[in-house]
Order: sequence, then structure tokens, then C-alpha cells
Amino acid sequence: MREAFHIISDGSCDLPSALVQERNITVVPFYVSFDEEQYFKENVDIAIRDFYQMMVEKKGVYPKSSMPSIQDYEEAFRPFAENDTPVICICITTKFSGSMQSALNAKALILEKYPQAKITVIDATVNTVLQGQYVLEAASLRDHGVSYHDAVARLEAIKSTGRIFFTVGNMEYLRHGGRIGKVAALAGGALDIRPVITLKQGEIFPSGLDRGRKRTLKKVMSLLLEYLQDSPLGIDCYSLAVGYGYDREEGIAFREKAISTLHEKGYVIDEIPVYQIGATIGVHTGPYPLGFGIIEKGIHANTNG
Repeated sequence: MREAFHIISDGSCDLPSALVQERNITVVPFYVSFDEEQYFKENVDIAIRDFYQMMVEKKGVYPKSSMPSIQDYEEAFRPFAENDTPVICICITTKFSGSMQSALNAKALILEKYPQAKITVIDATVNTVLQGQYVLEAASLRDHGVSYHDAVARLEAIKSTGRIFFTVGNMEYLRHGGRIGKVAALAGGALDIRPVITLKQGEIFPSGLDRGRKRTLKKVMSLLLEYLQDSPLGIDCYSLAVGYGYDREEGIAFREKAISTLHEKGYVIDEIPVYQIGATIGVHTGPYPLGFGIIEKGIHANTNG
């Protein structure tokens, strides 16, 4: 039986390859370069671990990412247009990349040849691990038999609930990429102060500064607790994940501490997935981003309808 619709995402979703295959999702990779001459397809030509290893070893070298091309998207869309399978394509926030425009241009080209094709391109308004959670919610809607049009509507309804709460190893990469103000960057360089950052609805918002990793991670945890306390929904209505960069062991330890803290606060949760943040965002954060992604589930007990 032909699936009701297929899900495509750009590589910013940072989902593990095995999980992408298991959930029948197509990923259109970003490109990454360390010299602006040779570009590698993420997770195809260069593994994420190797990307971070190069960052750690090559101090003062700032890699750059490049969005998927129109042709990349066209090649991803074509098989589903030929088979009359509708597509939902989820792209990184347009505030960070032109990936969505590439997808829209590819859609226009596909429709010229396959006018019956159904392709909906969605601005996730988020990125990295949170985009991955959003993509998984699309897969959940599909796998629960939700129709193409209803799934699109539900995805549009929940995306504003997405938040990333995170910190980084230092401000060096954020400063180089122009992602934070000059005053904050100066403070970070002079005092070893690190930022705590919230990403929502496509934009970065400063959520505090502090010294040391433990203190900034404690603030990240506080932001998550505030979000849950302000929500009318229970924690079971949310998809929650930990995202890390180079240091997987730190990511796992942070996850275990988070589960313990949530239990102390009365939130019943036994498992939080841990995903590696990819190169698309890693070029801006440096090798040591760490934090949470949280978004309302597509289907839960409180879902309307």
C-alpha cells in the first residue's frame, strides 16, 4: 500500500542516519567547508564526528556551511512526484538559511513536469535537534494515518511551541559568525563568560551570561523548567531531546542529570533521546554546544479533534 505522504527534510534536522531509515524519511544534506573551496556533503562525504574533530584540532579555523541546491531538492522530490506520493518538506528556519527557497524553486520545476504533484514546503522556524524532533512528529502523524492536509495543518499549529535552550563552550564562534552582539562578545572574551541562549520562532534570544560550564548548564535546565511550568500541557505532551556537539559523554551525563532533576520537580519522564548537533549549526556554535530541544507532540491525549 502506498504511504499517505512522504517526509523530506534538509540536513539541519540532525537525525541519526539509522533513525532516518527506520522512520522512512529523506534527508537532503547541507554542505560544509573548511577552506571555502572544497565542500563536503554532511553525513555523506564527511561524518559529523570528523567535522568536530577537525574543529577541535584546527584552532582559529572557522568552517562554513552551504545550503542544499535546487537540483538537490529536485532529485529528492522527483521519485515521489512520479509515483503520485504527496510530500511534506521541512526546512531550517529561513532566518538562518536559504534552504527553503531552494526547495520552493525545486518544487516549481517539478510542477512544470508533474503538475499533479503535491509538495508542501514548511518553514520549521527552528533548526538542528529541534528540527529533527519536528520531523519525527511529522512521521508520527503519517504513521498514525493522519491525512496529508491534516498533517500539514497540525505541523503548522505546533511549530510555534518549539524551543531550544542551550549553551556553548565559549563565544568565539558566535562572535565570528555575527550571531551575538559586540558587547556580549567582548565580555565573553575578557571574562570567560558564556552565554545561555534560547532559540524560538526562527531567532536567537540571549537568556543570560555566566561563568563556567556547570553554571550555564544549570541555567539551561532552569529555562526548560520555566517552559514546562508555564505550559497548560503536561510533559507527556512534549517531545524532549538533548543535543550535544563533540562530547557525547557530556551529552549523556547532561541527559541523566536532567531526568533526575525533572523527577525531583514532579515530572514523570524516564527517557530523553540524545542527538548530535550537526555541522549546519556547529559552524556557528563551535564544538561544544549542549542543551535541550522541546516541542509539542503532533499526537497526544490533549490533541484537539
